Amino acid sequence: MFTYKPLWKLLINKNMNYTEFAHTCNISSTTLYKMRKDKYIDMQSLNKVCSNLQCKIEDIIEYIPDT
Repeated sequence: MFTYKPLWKLLINKNMNYTEFAHTCNISSTTLYKMRKDKYIDMQSLNKVCSNLQCKIEDIIEYIPDT
């Protein structure tokens, strides 16, 4: 399973809310919803996030092994 918990921590550190994040990264509300629910999003969206927030993929997503 993948989680976006590192992203939410990053947004807190940047003092950025969900709306500002979506606008800054040019992602749709549907993509934001999927991220908030730890659902799959495409690589293009992940690229937008990393590019606009100037971070690495491991700064926004974390792999949690199934138990």
